[in-house]
Amino acid sequence: MEETVKLIIENKTMELPVIYGSEGERGIDISTLRQETGFVTMDPGFRNTGSCTSCITYIDGKKGIMRYRGIPIEELAEMSTFRETVYLLVNGVLPTIQEVEDFSTLLNEHSMVHEDMQTFYQNFPRYSHPMGILSSMVNALQSFYPSLRASSAEEQINMIVTRLISKVRTLTAMSYKISRGHKVVYPRSELSYCENFLNMLFDTPVKPYVIDSQKVTALSKFLIVHADHEQNCSTAAVRMVGSGRVNLYAAISAGISALWGRLHGGGIQAVIEMLEKIQAEKVDVKQFIQRAKNPDNCIELDGFGHHIYETLDPRSKIMKTVFKELLETMNINDPLIDIALELEQTVLSDHELLEKNCLPNHYFYSSLVLYLIGIPKNMHTLIFAIGRLPGWIAQWKEGHDDPKWKIARPRQIYIGPTVHDYVPMSERKEN
Repeated sequence: MEETVKLIIENKTMELPVIYGSEGERGIDISTLRQETGFVTMDPGFRNTGSCTSCITYIDGKKGIMRYRGIPIEELAEMSTFRETVYLLVNGVLPTIQEVEDFSTLLNEHSMVHEDMQTFYQNFPRYSHPMGILSSMVNALQSFYPSLRASSAEEQINMIVTRLISKVRTLTAMSYKISRGHKVVYPRSELSYCENFLNMLFDTPVKPYVIDSQKVTALSKFLIVHADHEQNCSTAAVRMVGSGRVNLYAAISAGISALWGRLHGGGIQAVIEMLEKIQAEKVDVKQFIQRAKNPDNCIELDGFGHHIYETLDPRSKIMKTVFKELLETMNINDPLIDIALELEQTVLSDHELLEKNCLPNHYFYSSLVLYLIGIPKNMHTLIFAIGRLPGWIAQWKEGHDDPKWKIARPRQIYIGPTVHDYVPMSERKEN
């Protein structure tokens, strides 16, 4: 027998079905509420509203659990590669040896971008943010690589997915090279996904890039832990835009734009900017933290706390280990890193912040990992976008294949002026 909850509105009792998730999550199906009662629910920010059912990512913020397709993120970061994780998220299962080899071949075959796309970069103002450029370039991919009309719908989607995963990496590297006035470095077939990306970023004719296996592993782990995170802002944007049945390129472009925001993926760049601010102003770390705790100040403690996790973010644990291993091996002397380490220890010994679960989050350690790899701060959110791309694609595809699909159309409660007549301009009074 189907379980229901009872809702009483204007002396009318309505029974609403209860939906159970595979991990014991519970939801109340209110899809017929407005039709039967005329009421809608109000939930600013949709913090208590489920927009879909999904088989992709499971999160338990109280226990610090995060899994892709049922596999703990810790196991994937330790044993998987980014290519395997992409395949898992998009196709629902881990690939066989042959499947991952075939996928790797396709990624290499489609890693080049049309030469004409390089001219687009020249028309952006010099100081344009790379995220805005990438969003525009991904949208432009639709014109250069339209759907394969002779293929089945499934083959078209698989080809577009492969193109996006491969070409977004190339476009990101191109944007960095062109912004610096350097010659574009093309992908090489003998290199892995992450090796290729670092080589395209840092190789120059006068100083060939030497592949550092530890940095390659660090980048791979970064991409894996950021590949999906349930119905966050950018993923919800991809699903919402995709619900209008637009092409995948347009939906991903919307996700990139959403990720750009400081309260979302832009927070990873904000960490380095905060550390630079402390360094430039020569502020004592303890004083900076006290100023950040003062509600009258506009200073934010970037890289600490998370509204989903009530314990340490599982991604933080992974990226902290990666950061510490890089730091130990590289043996560098960098004042910015010294500030970060002091900030970390000071926050972790502050009982007031700990009571508020103001723990170092994945932005904090991830930004430091990218910094040690050598990636400039304005590229950090772009690298985040490369990591999140397979999750966006998987979420778009899940929505696209859902037989219960509906176009996303949130409701509102109107609180504006009531009806009144139009006033001719000659009769209007000055305010």
